[in-house]
Amino acid sequence: MGLARYLQVVVERSSQTAQLVMIANTAIAEPLAACFELIRERLGSALHSLWFNANLERSNTILGPDFQSWCGPASVVERFGGAAVHYPPGAFGQNNLDMAQSVIEHVRRQIPQGARVAEFYAGVGAIGLSVLDRVSEIKINEVSAQSLQGLEMGLAELLPAERAKISLVRGRAGAARLAAAGAQVVIADPPRKGLDPELIEYLSEHPPEYFVYVSCGLESLLNDVARLTAHRKLRLRALNAFNLSPFTTHVETVARFERA
Repeated sequence: MGLARYLQVVVERSSQTAQLVMIANTAIAEPLAACFELIRERLGSALHSLWFNANLERSNTILGPDFQSWCGPASVVERFGGAAVHYPPGAFGQNNLDMAQSVIEHVRRQIPQGARVAEFYAGVGAIGLSVLDRVSEIKINEVSAQSLQGLEMGLAELLPAERAKISLVRGRAGAARLAAAGAQVVIADPPRKGLDPELIEYLSEHPPEYFVYVSCGLESLLNDVARLTAHRKLRLRALNAFNLSPFTTHVETVARFERA
């Protein structure tokens, strides 16, 4: 019928059930009703949840902006550092969670006990929520509506004392750059294009004690390192590479900077 455009599948590790999103060339879910019921019947207890997403654009954009639940829970739940991290179907998540967990644990070790922290491009909070036991306070920045939805779900499950440590800063990282003021440690995990120029300029002029940069794009990382260190107030001290996408040329790189 030409209605099915993409299928997104996310497996929740703890339950080994699958969150399915059907991205379709139709504005409403009803033409796919029989397909959805067949999926629900065939998968049975292996189905976590089933979602409809309309994308009528003539482009290579995969996901449309709205998600309609057909059945099942609102999010896949993973745990990093003990905290529950929620992934609604439109929120970004790594496809190799075991290796992503290694990255998160590495970042945790870079944070001194009791530190004041600011995190940019936080997504659903996989890093930020995982470090709560190590920080005295943390400002968490994110712009995506779907990721913010997942982050709010995670915040709602925290104990009052943990929730009191967190300030949520919505919007573009560049516009939210002043969230880094007073932070001993700044963490950033930007998309492939790298850091917002305004954030680079702020950190290079007002360096924290430590800046931990998780990069998924080597070219943007090299460009950003040159700009971050241009004023000689930040120094690159360590690089660690993680094989997040085996059998490809891609690596995830964690760079640690220190105030000069």
